[in-house]
Amino acid sequence: MPLPIEIHLYNTLSRALEPLRPAEDARLRMYTCGLTVYDYGHIGNYRTFVAVDILQRFLESEGYHLETVLNLTDIDDKMIDRAQRAGRSVREHAEIYARAFAQDMEFLGLRRPDHLVRATDFIPDMIAWIERLVAAGHAYASQGSVYFRVSSFPAYGRLSGKPLEELQSGARVDSDQYEKEQARDFVLWKAHKPGEPAWPSPWGPGRPGWHIECSVMSMKLLGESFDLHAGGADLIFPHHENEIAQSEAVTGRTFVRHWLHVEFLLVNGEKMSKSLGNYYTLRDLAAQGFHASGIRYLLASVPYRRQLNFTLDGLRQAEAAVERLRAFGDRLRRATLENADNVELQAAIEAAGLRFRGSLAENLNTAGALAAIFDLLRAGNQALDQNAMGLGHREAIERLLARFDSIFGIIETDDRRRMEAYGNELHPVEATLADEAVEQLLARRAAARLERNYALADQLRTQLETAGIVVEDTRDGQVRWRRK
Repeated sequence: MPLPIEIHLYNTLSRALEPLRPAEDARLRMYTCGLTVYDYGHIGNYRTFVAVDILQRFLESEGYHLETVLNLTDIDDKMIDRAQRAGRSVREHAEIYARAFAQDMEFLGLRRPDHLVRATDFIPDMIAWIERLVAAGHAYASQGSVYFRVSSFPAYGRLSGKPLEELQSGARVDSDQYEKEQARDFVLWKAHKPGEPAWPSPWGPGRPGWHIECSVMSMKLLGESFDLHAGGADLIFPHHENEIAQSEAVTGRTFVRHWLHVEFLLVNGEKMSKSLGNYYTLRDLAAQGFHASGIRYLLASVPYRRQLNFTLDGLRQAEAAVERLRAFGDRLRRATLENADNVELQAAIEAAGLRFRGSLAENLNTAGALAAIFDLLRAGNQALDQNAMGLGHREAIERLLARFDSIFGIIETDDRRRMEAYGNELHPVEATLADEAVEQLLARRAAARLERNYALADQLRTQLETAGIVVEDTRDGQVRWRRK
């Protein structure tokens, strides 16, 4: 049965807008790179997950049958480093932040994938895949580690646009640390080091490299060739480039037909960084009283292929926009209506519906979809003001608003219940700002006060307080701080 509408998405691989056409009619198999659970997810991560959530909801509303996979990376260099610094085993550390991720998903209203998988559950499969790569000459062992031989895969660089000849052996690599044939080769299996977790393998004890994890998990669950792979733009190179190479080198088939990447998120016009003090988790925002509906709205307000500049003022405006939608819905329900013939309103309803659906179908243009709904809101309010709305108009508007909310998930959200998903765990279990970062943030606050930019100064103080830093301005103009 043909699908009712053709959906176009930008394909990073072809660098073009292409129809999204599943290999098996309306059954679409999709993999999304999830979190490395060494810490709390930040709003940049959740911009990607919200975009994926809205896309999946829209696809299902259009008749697609999805099979979705989202992974959690629970073993890599960062995991080991953070666990050791916290005095925990890697598994214990991963459990803390995997549970936190589940709470974040509940708070933000992200629908659970069909398969939420962890890397450490697939290590035998990874070893088997690496053995196939070695047998085929695409990988080689060196001092207990195994590396992918990039020169054996001429198509390397298609996704990122980095030609193979540019990735020369003269790259800045410490040869004492990497016993590789060429610097551009990447690790598939890492030899065991003291203090690190390890699994037995034909090359000795060790653990998988990061890139092999996603290839093996996705193909194990979705097949050696599947429809759509999503992730943040920061994963294009080297992670997704390496996924393609280590997958297609064995199968000889197209690993993924369509690649979708969500652009970076800025905060106050700058790259998000703990050292700049503009780093937010969902918990940071919830602790300041912001709601899941407003956060979802803001993260979805800019199309996924454009950078989003996240500000607290923008978040307040997003919450106000959500309230406008809710107020209109409430007014619509309460209105006493009779039959009325309003050709202009009927045309506005139909136009809004077509624009809403068409915007999402054309590369997930969430901004266009939101604009269509607010055009409808203005037309509806005007008709109510003029007593020119009939029962049929209300029913049609309510149907469109229900369709909108089934995809964007912001109007009927119970923000109070969502907040309860965190229980008593709004604040991180570990300090999010190092001393140096606190000092830098205080310096920025002092500069803002000198420039009489008190709004920014207050915002920076709030960020410090959210991170558990108590700031005291003394009478002699000095600033003291301490941790709560």
